[in-house]
This record gives sequence, structure tokens and C-alpha cells, in this order.
Amino acid sequence: MSDPVLYDLRRDVAWITLNQPEKRNALSDDIVAALLGHLHTAVADAHVRAIVITGAGTAFCAGADLKSGGVAAGEAENPFVTVMKTIWEAPKPVIGRINGHAFGGGVGLAAACDLTVAADPAIFSFSEVRVGVIPAMISVVVLPKLGIQNTMWLFLTGERFTAQRAVQLGLIHRAVPAAELDAAVEEILAMVRLGGPNAVREAKQLVRRIPTLSMDEGFRYTTKKIGELFASAEAAEGMQAFLEKRKPRWAVDQS
Repeated sequence: MSDPVLYDLRRDVAWITLNQPEKRNALSDDIVAALLGHLHTAVADAHVRAIVITGAGTAFCAGADLKSGGVAAGEAENPFVTVMKTIWEAPKPVIGRINGHAFGGGVGLAAACDLTVAADPAIFSFSEVRVGVIPAMISVVVLPKLGIQNTMWLFLTGERFTAQRAVQLGLIHRAVPAAELDAAVEEILAMVRLGGPNAVREAKQLVRRIPTLSMDEGFRYTTKKIGELFASAEAAEGMQAFLEKRKPRWAVDQS
């Protein structure tokens, strides 16, 4: 029996692949548990600069595995919530490589990612209302990207929309022909590598944290952070490299 989720270390990038194409990579208990385990492995590996999440086969993720009974109520924290929080809070950029259709929780998984590129043929849908439930947990990561107006329409209608429309809505960053998907991911990774590992980590946390703070709290937080970073060895290397017109020699460890 094949592993429900594959883990492949390519240079300084951890590739995590949902690997149940016969089930369109639906979020079974096995897939969610394995996905979470691989995320923890990638986050803990000091040599990993970025994480890519994708799917095997023609679908990215079909959402909850309804044949397994869906989502149980009353848990302290649902495992898929832990997956989304781990992606959202990870100190490394998480790139969603959306290789095919994404429905329900699959859209939530894509929305939790920091940088996202989809193949043009991919179709998205918040299809929950059409089976009598709601996009409950994923709304926490979807609403910040879609806003109230777009989310209201898509949640209430369950309408299917294209990858190009997903870009227009702000759900994903880019849509490219399927044959160019890997090249687009590599282009994103190349841009991420240009930044200092600590700076990339702090930039991600800045985007995640500032919307949760008041204006005064935001200014206090950012003033403290910029002081810390200007005094760091990474910033010293980056500025020296700029003055010497060479590429910075970044340290890998982001701890």
C-alpha cells in the first residue's frame, strides 16, 4: 500500500505530495495525519528553506473524505485545523502547487499556503452547502484572502470557478498552463532564495500578525522587529553584499 502523503527533499525545499489520486486526494484521516507529520519534519529541518504542497494525479484535493464520515464534532482541535495552523504559522514559506481541482477543504488547504500557483485547468469550489454542511473551519484562512463580499457569494452558491478567476479574487497568486506549473514553482522558489532566511521568516510573520494588532501595537511590534533585524548578522551580510555588488552568502539555519 502506497504512502498517503509523500515527502521528498529537493535541495533546500521539502516537497509534500498528497498521494491518493484514486480518491482525488480527499482529506481522509490518513492523509491529514501524514500531512501534519511531514509539515513538522520540514519545519524542524534547519536546511529546509521552503515547503511545497501539491497533489498526485489530476486533482489537488477534493476536500473532506465524505466516505469516512466527514468531520467529527467536539474535538479539542480538529487535526485538519492543526494542519492549516501549522502552514499559516510555519517559519518558512509554504508554496501551494495546485495541480488540479480543489474543492471544500482542498481550497482551504490552498488558502492556508503563503504563495500559490495553479494549473489553468484547475477548478475551485466551496461545495459544502450542496451536501448540507458549511465551509466552517476553512473560513478562518479563506476570509482574509477573499474578503466578505466574495466569500459570501462563493460560500452560499457553491459556484465553481476557474484558476484565472481564483487569481482575480485574490485566492491564489498565479495561474499558468499545466505544462508550465513546475517552472512557475521553481521561479517562486528562486525568488524566495534571494532573500535572507530570517528576513523571509520575519516578513511572513509580519503579514500574518499585523492584521491582528491595533495601530499602536503594530507600530511597537514593527519598531522592535526592524531594530532587531538591522542589528543581525544576516542584515550585515546582506548590506555588505549590496555594497560589494555580489550575491549574499546566507546562512541556512533559520532558528
